[in-house]
Amino acid sequence: MKKLLLSAAIFCTIAVQAQSDKFAGAMEKTLTQLGAAKTTAELKAVSAAFERIGEAEKTQWLPYYYAGLALTNLGWMDQSIDKDANGDKVKELCDKAEAIEPNSEISTLRNMAATQQMMVDPQSRWQTYGMEAGAALEKGIKLDPTNPRLYYLQGMSVFNTPEQFGGGKEKAKPLFAKAVELFKAAQVKPLYPSWGQKQAEDMLAQCN
Repeated sequence: MKKLLLSAAIFCTIAVQAQSDKFAGAMEKTLTQLGAAKTTAELKAVSAAFERIGEAEKTQWLPYYYAGLALTNLGWMDQSIDKDANGDKVKELCDKAEAIEPNSEISTLRNMAATQQMMVDPQSRWQTYGMEAGAALEKGIKLDPTNPRLYYLQGMSVFNTPEQFGGGKEKAKPLFAKAVELFKAAQVKPLYPSWGQKQAEDMLAQCN
């Protein structure tokens, strides 16, 4: 009986490991594709591939996160796309990721999606999408005050706000400095987000 139980335990361990290896392999392959994507079609395809991984796994938030990240990259790159439809899709993916594991990385996606929607018409949309973008960062910082991407994005918001409204590079500089400091101290786990350090360093240099 003990031998049977031991055999069953070993089988289960091997099965879980195989499933884990399959997930890691699929993620690594698709992350490579994300890094190489340069066109609208490629970013959409990568996003769809990550979403399929998420639907297959069901207990992993990272595929939905990266599906959303691909679309936020698309939102910055392609000025001709429908920013509202794209932003809403990112938020839908955020909902799926948060249902599995609420965390501060998802807040960065919500911030970028809302920011892109606001930029369609900043004057008329600030009270809705601008506030939504700011609230996402505040929530993210409460969840994890050591996430450097939150401060980078906060710095970008302040940097792009006119000085007469409390923005500008002098106000943004300490936020970029904090982001850079946190990036240097961060220990990134395999498959987890690591983007933003170069951008934060470049913005800090620009503020100097």
